[in-house]
Amino acid sequence: MVAEPLINLAARGTPERVWNPWRHSRPELSLTGWRHLIVVAPHPDDEVLGVGGLIALARSNNLPVTIVSVTDGEASHPSSRSHSPARIAELRVQESRRAARELDVPAPIRLGIADSKVADYEAEVTEALGDILAHCGHTGAWCATSWRRDGHPDHEATGRAAAAACAGTATRLLEFPVWMWHWATPEHPVVPSSRARTLSLPRPAVDAKVRAIAQFHSQILPMSADPADRPILPPHVIDRFTGTTETFFV
Repeated sequence: MVAEPLINLAARGTPERVWNPWRHSRPELSLTGWRHLIVVAPHPDDEVLGVGGLIALARSNNLPVTIVSVTDGEASHPSSRSHSPARIAELRVQESRRAARELDVPAPIRLGIADSKVADYEAEVTEALGDILAHCGHTGAWCATSWRRDGHPDHEATGRAAAAACAGTATRLLEFPVWMWHWATPEHPVVPSSRARTLSLPRPAVDAKVRAIAQFHSQILPMSADPADRPILPPHVIDRFTGTTETFFV
């Protein structure tokens, strides 16, 4: 089920100043005992927005990181007349590879599921993730994925598939919000505050994350002068992801 309310991209959303006290009041996420991080992103850029700092911190501690991109993100600008879906997918795949280099990780594994249709292929995604976890997952492995109530159908379906793949394995599930920051508030009844943990990021991890976000030109810059090509991630949205913490649900 999609979280309520659905995302209104035309609205500026909840100001970051509303979330900051809540973020800093959550218990700290511990990385003790971690041996491998698997990140499952619905679209290219979600892995960086949600867990770019965690990825950078893991790599600074020589932990292996595997990124899985469920879709290629071709539906980000559905009304674009300057860029076809195939061209947008090509751009986003290239951007995600550049971002991975900034974070010192291999290029993402691509599942190639149709953007905006993840729920229709949830069983296939679960099976594919199960195969990846069979290779990467073990005691000390964590799978970070989009929160199952994030308000975007692809994010929620990806979260459900990852949770199902982790069930009954030694790999532990860690969920991260992306669009929750936009439509919710700390008091919203769907926000699981008791499960929230904050990861404090050192400056090198923040800097690496900022460099990685900057690679997604198709999302943070206009693709043309046409309003249909406006940025999906304008500066006030990016501000939510460039602070000194990241938040997860355990």
